[in-house]
Amino acid sequence: MADCIRVPLLLLLMCILSSVHPIRGDRVGADMIVANAEKQQNLAGGPAPAALNPAAAERNPGAGASLPRRRSAGWKLAEEAVCREDLTRLCPKHSWNNNLAVLECLQDKKEETEIAAECNHLLWNYKLNLTTDPKFESVAVEVCKTTISEIKECAAEELGKGYLVSCLVDHRSNISDYQCNQYITKMTSIVFSDYQLICGFTEKCRDDINALRCGSISTGEKDIHSQGEVIACLEKGLVREAEEQPGAHAIKDECKKAIMRVAELSSDDFHLDRYLYFACREDRERFCENTLAGEGRVYKCLFNHKFEEAMSERCREALTTRQKLIAQDYKVSYSLARACKSDLRKYRCSVDTNMPRAREARLSYLLLCLESAVHRGRVVSGECQGEMMDYRRMLMEDFSLSPEIVLHCRSEIEGHCSGLHRKGRTLHCLMRVGRGDMGAIDPNCQRALQTLIQEADPGADYRIDRALNEACESVIQTACKHIRNGDPMILSCLMEHLYTEKMVEDCEHRLLELQYFIARDWKLDPILYKKCQGDAARLCHTHGWNETSEMMPPGAIFSCLYRHAYRSVEQGRRLPDEAENSGLTLSRDCKVEVQRILHQRALDVKLDPELQRRCMTDLGKWCSEKTEAGQELECLQDHLEDLVSDCRDVVGNLTELESEDIQIEALLMRACEPVIQAHCHEVADNQIDTGDLMECLVQNKHQKEMNEKCAVGVTHFQLIQIKDFRFSYKFKTACKEDVLKLCPNIKKKVDVVICLSTTVRNDTLQEVKEQRVSVKCRKQLRVEEVEMSEDIRLEPELYDSCKQDITKLCQNVAFGNAQVIECLKENKRHLSSRCHQRIFKLQEVEMVDPELDYQLMRVCKHMIRRFCTESEGKNVLQCLKQNKNSELMDPKCKQMITKRQITQNTDYRLNPVLRKACKADIPKFCQSILNKATADSELEGQVISCLKLKYADQRLSSDCEDQIRVILQESALDYRLDPQLQLHCTQEISRLCPEEAAAQEQTGQVEECLKVNLLKIKQEGCKKEVLNMLKESKADIFVDPVLHTACALDIKHHCAAIPPGRGRQMSCLMEALQDKRVRLQPECKKRLQDRIDMWSYAAKAAPAEGFSDLAAQVLTSPSKNYILTVIGTGVALLFLMGLLCGRFTKRVTQELKDSERAPLLPAGGGRRRSEGGGRRMQAAKVRPPPEHQQQLAGSFM
Repeated sequence: MADCIRVPLLLLLMCILSSVHPIRGDRVGADMIVANAEKQQNLAGGPAPAALNPAAAERNPGAGASLPRRRSAGWKLAEEAVCREDLTRLCPKHSWNNNLAVLECLQDKKEETEIAAECNHLLWNYKLNLTTDPKFESVAVEVCKTTISEIKECAAEELGKGYLVSCLVDHRSNISDYQCNQYITKMTSIVFSDYQLICGFTEKCRDDINALRCGSISTGEKDIHSQGEVIACLEKGLVREAEEQPGAHAIKDECKKAIMRVAELSSDDFHLDRYLYFACREDRERFCENTLAGEGRVYKCLFNHKFEEAMSERCREALTTRQKLIAQDYKVSYSLARACKSDLRKYRCSVDTNMPRAREARLSYLLLCLESAVHRGRVVSGECQGEMMDYRRMLMEDFSLSPEIVLHCRSEIEGHCSGLHRKGRTLHCLMRVGRGDMGAIDPNCQRALQTLIQEADPGADYRIDRALNEACESVIQTACKHIRNGDPMILSCLMEHLYTEKMVEDCEHRLLELQYFIARDWKLDPILYKKCQGDAARLCHTHGWNETSEMMPPGAIFSCLYRHAYRSVEQGRRLPDEAENSGLTLSRDCKVEVQRILHQRALDVKLDPELQRRCMTDLGKWCSEKTEAGQELECLQDHLEDLVSDCRDVVGNLTELESEDIQIEALLMRACEPVIQAHCHEVADNQIDTGDLMECLVQNKHQKEMNEKCAVGVTHFQLIQIKDFRFSYKFKTACKEDVLKLCPNIKKKVDVVICLSTTVRNDTLQEVKEQRVSVKCRKQLRVEEVEMSEDIRLEPELYDSCKQDITKLCQNVAFGNAQVIECLKENKRHLSSRCHQRIFKLQEVEMVDPELDYQLMRVCKHMIRRFCTESEGKNVLQCLKQNKNSELMDPKCKQMITKRQITQNTDYRLNPVLRKACKADIPKFCQSILNKATADSELEGQVISCLKLKYADQRLSSDCEDQIRVILQESALDYRLDPQLQLHCTQEISRLCPEEAAAQEQTGQVEECLKVNLLKIKQEGCKKEVLNMLKESKADIFVDPVLHTACALDIKHHCAAIPPGRGRQMSCLMEALQDKRVRLQPECKKRLQDRIDMWSYAAKAAPAEGFSDLAAQVLTSPSKNYILTVIGTGVALLFLMGLLCGRFTKRVTQELKDSERAPLLPAGGGRRRSEGGGRRMQAAKVRPPPEHQQQLAGSFM
């Protein structure tokens, strides 16, 4: 018997038996083959079954008595008297002529007592005869002739030693011939009915069988037909030895191999594991009735129902034993070994020569090897991954399948976790002990738990952890339903919803128990490992997924990644550009994952291994009463100065990280969950740029979802940041070089912000070519200033200057959301001098850069996104003003824009665009106003009113004219935008135009009302402003919205070719009005006639003060061309009259002169007269005496 045990490949390949248990119709061919073998025996004069094996006859003398000495060629088991009764009772009649069908029917009965003892022995001897007779090898040669020639290994086997059939069984999956396949299948079924029929098993395990008292070989002590219990007993002994249980027997190595081989060979069909088959027959019918036998399917089905209440305890015990054998050698699982065969070979998981064979075959090694390939991005077949997941779930469900857990955690199980064996509850109980929630844990048990978590890898798929899956099912269905089932992000989703209303208590406990161990090995988070494995190898010198290093243990890898992601320049990190060039920075994806892990760890200090290790003493000393999760870190921060050095360093680092990522503040995040979900969920879920979530919370501090606790926490965090420059990571990183250069020796953040913002403002106003503050610092500085403007308390100097005004004017206004600052702006005229000056300076800064205007940016956030996405920050207000009257404009934003326009029009210094465009015009035309003003006072729109009048006179530069035109157009629609008009005409508007003012429609109706009622206005200041409006309207029809609306069609028809401005279109309409051939719209004609009357009255009420004003009035008059034509005609007539009068007077004068000279000439004067013409010049030089001059003068009189 010993000579036949040579199976070099059988241990691996027997688990790849490919055919299911043959159905009735398929048995005919195989039975005919075996019958042929029987026939050859009988024809050769072969002995009866008992006689063929003398040893068997000796062991069971009663068996041979009932058998004939020789069988005929057609001998049937059904003809034997000892089995006829059982056969008639238990087997269908159509199977009686088929010995193998009879054999299968009788040997698969539930209880051995159902069959007579003599029939049992007859069957056993018959099977022994079949398996040991060399005639069957010759049958195999005949039946499998083609297959043997195709399989080189089997063709090379020496005949006569029993190797051929074993070889064919090894290569069964490659057998394509149907009859050969069926023959091998039948032989396997026969052999596994009893361990003694397995070649060599008896010789190898005899001593261990006796030592363990698993039974005896002698038939007198135990029925041979039930010897499957012997194998089960040996398997249990093997498990006890692996778990190092007290009193465990050390089984010999050769017997261990034989036991594992039996388990491996029976992995195809659960019928072959006789003990399990009989123990689970009813359970199979109950749970797996529709599951076909073969390929390990029934095993898997029973494993899945192992912890069902209806599962019998005996079957559960048998299943557990088999699972433990699978844990020791993966080939005991047929489906796993077959599905992963190629992947094991591909990734060299079975060729590690440095590893003992027993360890290499362990399920844990297979899982770690293949999981490593998956995590490295290698392709592992879907079938193999499915099998791996089944067995990973199996390890998590039953801790007893891990010998190390049973060995090292025995005291913890007995002390804390007894009675929780099923569905992974014991394992989670041990995890809870490992967290320190239930006392101390043995280090070896802690390591065993960590190893098991790595082997099962539940981080890759939460469904592997059955206890977690069941506890969190409702949470997953509600909070994480958008994530694909089984995705690794499910765990992250659950962590994000920890301490929320959607989280249930049981899920919270199971989740934290698992995350405690995942947090201690970075590889157990598959997303982190996937994104960071390249960075870890490059920066932290890590090894493979299932390899460890004493120099860099798993828990230290995340610390290494964290240092490279967050380590400050002071701590040794190079500058960003330098680090990037030298390859020392983390990839963007990896840094995102590091942030995610930090967010999770912030929820519980026990999820941060470094913090728990260094601060355990301080937690007990200072924070023992802080039992609510998340309060521990806040408690440690409160006692920062009292902590020991190591703990203080860790807590200090975490405090600085809060400025970068506020999600580290667990309590604040829980309090702010509603507002985060409503307004900041995109930032919270996809946070990449540091500090963005806190900015979002600040911007939404007064939303309806914001509760008091969250608002207080956010404000407290802002106040902490303002006090210390180090606690603002983004600001510190962006502005460090600028601070060192421009604001040295300043520590407080508020002082640094003021210093840098002053520098930026001065550079902007002076229009320097290159700003002294860097671009990145200016950007972050803007954010800091916006945050400071959100709450006046964040600007200490402004707050101190306006405390009394706040108490007096804004007593009922809540802090935050810039409400107090807005209240002070609206009551600016009533502020104290000191506060007024501060508010004016604040407004000046905000107008230079509207992004610093907190209220504007908050109220108009959506409109900015709609209309101004392409505008620069400094042009946001300008863009909003241009789109103010759009139908899509939000009313609240429109109202806010109007407020800012009113503010800008009160003082040209608050309108940077106007200030730049009119830089030369203001001192030229309005210097007198500037001379009267003081540095601390506002100009109340006087300068802008001055520029408006000069616009009407067409004396401004083109750039300034463009800006004033815009102001005129805007103020013509809304009188509130004209500070001087509002200042002088408030009472008149209330008296004469209450309905128009109450309507608040920005259509120019109030201005039109004042114009119509000009004669009724009593206040001279108001009348003057209305007259100025009329004067301005002559310059451009756009300044008169009522008239422009009434004449829009006429402008389009008659003046389309005339460009606007300088009164051109107004003149066109006036000419059309005077032209009888042109028919204007009635409304337009009426409005034009009204304007003529108004201008006529304005000319009388406010005549020109000088020639320059007169000229300006003529040039701006709509009848300018007519007036200029009349004036020109008059001048021309005067010129012509002058010419005519000049010629006449010249002739008379000459005659008078000649008449005066005539008496003085001598006789013969005719010739002399003729010569007198040549001497005229000389005669002209002769001046007459005085008396003659008088006579000449008297003659003209």
